Amino acid sequence: MTATASADKDFGWLGILRLGLVQASLGAIIILTTSTLNRVMTVELGLMAMIPGALVGLHYGVQLSRPHWGYSADEGGARTPWIIGGMAVLALGAVLAALGVAHMGASLWQGMVMAVTAFVLIGGGVGAAGTNLLALLAMETRPERKAAAAGIVWIMMIIGFIITAASAGTYLDIRDETGAVSDFSMDRLVLVVSIVSGVAFLVSVLAIFRLEHRHSAAQIARTEKPKTDFKTAFAEIWAEPQARHFTIFVFVSMLAYSAQDLILEPFAGLIHGYTPGESTKLAAVQNQGALVGMIVTAIVGSTIGKSRAGFMRMWTVAGCIGSAIALGLLAVGAGVGMGWPLKANVFGLGLANGAFAVAAIGSMMALASAGREGREGTRMGLWGASQAVAFGLGSFLGTLMIDAARVVFDTATAFGLVFSIEGGLFLASALLALRVGQTDADNAHLPLLPAGEPLAAASRR
Repeated sequence: MTATASADKDFGWLGILRLGLVQASLGAIIILTTSTLNRVMTVELGLMAMIPGALVGLHYGVQLSRPHWGYSADEGGARTPWIIGGMAVLALGAVLAALGVAHMGASLWQGMVMAVTAFVLIGGGVGAAGTNLLALLAMETRPERKAAAAGIVWIMMIIGFIITAASAGTYLDIRDETGAVSDFSMDRLVLVVSIVSGVAFLVSVLAIFRLEHRHSAAQIARTEKPKTDFKTAFAEIWAEPQARHFTIFVFVSMLAYSAQDLILEPFAGLIHGYTPGESTKLAAVQNQGALVGMIVTAIVGSTIGKSRAGFMRMWTVAGCIGSAIALGLLAVGAGVGMGWPLKANVFGLGLANGAFAVAAIGSMMALASAGREGREGTRMGLWGASQAVAFGLGSFLGTLMIDAARVVFDTATAFGLVFSIEGGLFLASALLALRVGQTDADNAHLPLLPAGEPLAAASRR
């Protein structure tokens, strides 16, 4: 590669921050569709937990097409249209989902049709925008900045979670003159989701506008290479040991990571008496913990990780074990009820989750450009699809287990049992992470964090 091309292949910190704004906007919409709407369907509408679980699983299922979206951008030579188009579809899907949930009270089946259509759009929007955003970041960032760039972008997404959950939670509840919660309105739900979605889309367009066009050398390299059909391109990526091993690790670890996702807010409402606004704010508490976990892991990893082999692998294992402990404490809290320090417990869960996930995206960024050139989008799509399958399956299984357990046990016991099972999944994931890390370190296939990388990033929802 020429010096000019190499210089072109660098966003700079301002460009990285702009992509972080897009990721934060994406997260702002997702937190409402996967957390708030889920809680409203389960608690306010009294539906079985597996109904929102199936809807969220559907949006992950749509993301199986991520490799094709990444491949299309690889072949087309431009990712900005995919990012803007994906955000537009995501915003539209979120508003339609809120309308569908609001309509379920009057007509469950008509509301469900709207919701199913909406979550298909949500999955398509997240897949198209998210895959190509990460591919663009991986392709246009200097190697020595990739892990730091991933850290910045994912921390900004968590900040988007926190700000949206906290602010939306405040406006979702209707309060009387004394400040006490007096009512919950479906109209207000639709209004809040619409405002957040519109603002998020506008911020994304402004942040990405003309950012990619400043890097013409990388675009020319993509458009001038010979065309390859998708099946051949996918086979080439799957044949790479690093890509294949990392895909398997992502699937297993994220299956454990996602199983508690859709039952935490219903748990807060059913067992601890939280209002919709309060349970939405609880998601902000969890993400605050995740943010702290990311930052602490990144700082410690940048100072100790350079001198101690396998540090990041061990940190990943510690995060899995910490997550298992936090879930075990939630199981205890299910029996205790309203006297349990739920916010502190959830903050601890977020802290451990952030530590667990912090190495994954840093590794993904480093590995995206490894192997055959010009396939960053296809690799990101493969790993995104693996994560999506794990998240969809894990989310649905979590809600299905709750529904099944509540048939046999009382609600508190059912939640305690399911949280315990999920904790066991995290322990199994820790063992797998340790084995995979040792195997890949021995064979130089898949380090969880490349040596010398100053910062890792974390993945969420």
